[in-house]
Amino acid sequence: MAVLTAVIGAWLVVLGVGGYLASDRVSPTALIPAAFGVVLVLLGLYGRAPAQRRTAMHLAMGLALVGIIGTAGGLITLVEAAAAGSAGVSRLGMAPVAKGLMALTLIAYLAIGVRSFIRART
Repeated sequence: MAVLTAVIGAWLVVLGVGGYLASDRVSPTALIPAAFGVVLVLLGLYGRAPAQRRTAMHLAMGLALVGIIGTAGGLITLVEAAAAGSAGVSRLGMAPVAKGLMALTLIAYLAIGVRSFIRART
């Protein structure tokens, strides 16, 4: 799970930096996914040691939940645009797409993490 945490973190860094550069560096808030990603990478590295793994993974799951709550609006916008068809998707800006991708990534990560916690208990 620690390796997956670092990989998800790296993906969020790429998403944040890529979105920031693709938007011509207009808004530093485009780097928010990268900030979450850096913290997840650090937690993944910290969690490689067996003695710290439990703490690191619980912190990572909490951070993922905060990220999901913060990006839920972007995911809703993305789903609404997809339901409207190609015309709706073509009108989307960079921010809802990045938020939606971050939300989807963190939802999948949190689901895998919860499943891992359940398996560790049994």
